[in-house]
Amino acid sequence: MALLNVNPTRMELTRLKNRLRTARRGHKLLKDKRDELMKQFLEIMHENRSLRNEVEAALARAHKSFVVASALMSPEMLEQSLVYPKQSVSLEISFKNIMSVNVPAYTFKTKQDDPGEIYPYGFAGTAGELDEALFELSETFQVMLKLAQIEKTMQLLAGEIEKTRRRVNALEYVMIPQLEDTIKYITMKLEENERGNLTRLMKVKDMILKQAGYGREHG
Repeated sequence: MALLNVNPTRMELTRLKNRLRTARRGHKLLKDKRDELMKQFLEIMHENRSLRNEVEAALARAHKSFVVASALMSPEMLEQSLVYPKQSVSLEISFKNIMSVNVPAYTFKTKQDDPGEIYPYGFAGTAGELDEALFELSETFQVMLKLAQIEKTMQLLAGEIEKTRRRVNALEYVMIPQLEDTIKYITMKLEENERGNLTRLMKVKDMILKQAGYGREHG
């Protein structure tokens, strides 16, 4: 592991120890965040699977009814029945926060509350299967919107999980080991300097004592 390019001083040692404490605290917080994001992601993934199955089944039923209606009605009559829709919808988007990630919440409102407004035609000249297809699609639209919301949420959470994972790894495998090795190096260097200073002091002391003893002998 490459050492940080710093001077081996006591002030630098203190600064690096503070950085190491902060890095370890940040590492723990990020790991906790990553684990909670993964928990949220897995819960949403299960809901996504359930909603997807529900939507696929409903669309299959609607398609089946539409195919039967297409067989019973002429193409011109079918097109004329559906060309001018009576109902209109508006979509509202808000956001909620999941572990510092802003995820969307979709809400749609119909212009009229009357369920019959989904049928833009009279019932006399159309097949009942067309009514069933439109009813199935109308009922499924809310679920499809929920599915779109969940899939977007999963996409955003997955991006945040990956970003958090990279930061955790950078701290765990690069920054923290680098700080630890640099602290160890500076500590050894300071201890080595202290031993050198102690050795020099002992030599100076011996010299002073010898000189003092020499002076007494010849006094």
